[in-house]
Amino acid sequence: MTATLAVPRFVGRLVLGSLAHAGRFSLMVREMLRGLAEWRIWLPRTFTEAANIGKGSLFIVVLIAGFAGAVTAFQSGYQWQTALPVYVLGTLIVSTIVLELGPVLIGLVLAGRIGARYAAELGTMRVTEQIDALESLGRSPASHLIIPRVLAGFLIVPILTVLADVIAVLAGWWSVKQVLPVTDADFAYGARLYYRSFDAYYSLIKAFFFGGAITLISCYMGFNTKQGAEGVGRSTTAAVVASSVVILLLNTLLAKILLNK
Repeated sequence: MTATLAVPRFVGRLVLGSLAHAGRFSLMVREMLRGLAEWRIWLPRTFTEAANIGKGSLFIVVLIAGFAGAVTAFQSGYQWQTALPVYVLGTLIVSTIVLELGPVLIGLVLAGRIGARYAAELGTMRVTEQIDALESLGRSPASHLIIPRVLAGFLIVPILTVLADVIAVLAGWWSVKQVLPVTDADFAYGARLYYRSFDAYYSLIKAFFFGGAITLISCYMGFNTKQGAEGVGRSTTAAVVASSVVILLLNTLLAKILLNK
């Protein structure tokens, strides 16, 4: 009897838990929309958060982008077929980085860095009753804590993605010349030959959605933390895992919607 009820109980808990998360997330979004009227509060905080994200993430973004471009070039050299003209490598490397590796890799890296930080910060503030104190003073936690972080993510993640795309392409350009007889003219010709301006917009669109997903999910997890320090750890882990999964899901959906017309 117990084994028979195990599956329905699991499904029931899963459905109820999902509905509870959806309800709490909707309430947080509603409070954010209300808090937009207090622009004198969240606007300066947004620029502060954006500066913190940009400066703190710059080194890791440049490092990851450089390695991604180099690895793409080296793998292209390993799989290269001599019957094809070498300028095709420019197209292959640029398209792979701009359309996929740049935004997705940077999104996953920032999900770990920004998502963990925001979830831990807000979770600690929740369990130490700092958010409750803010509410008791008649201040909106959304305008003070959530809106600046979310808007900073929407603003900075696309900028970091553009930087990563440029660094990765330059690293791939340099690296492919180390393994194959590709001249600068060959690479530049191939990069321009099949390049479409929509590719850059597509990379920015993905980065924009990824930035929103990272900050919204991490702020939600941190804002709803319970059970002290242990709860902060769970919220931080959940924020990183959920952000990474949503980034991969959005990557698939956006590719289907925007690239398969």
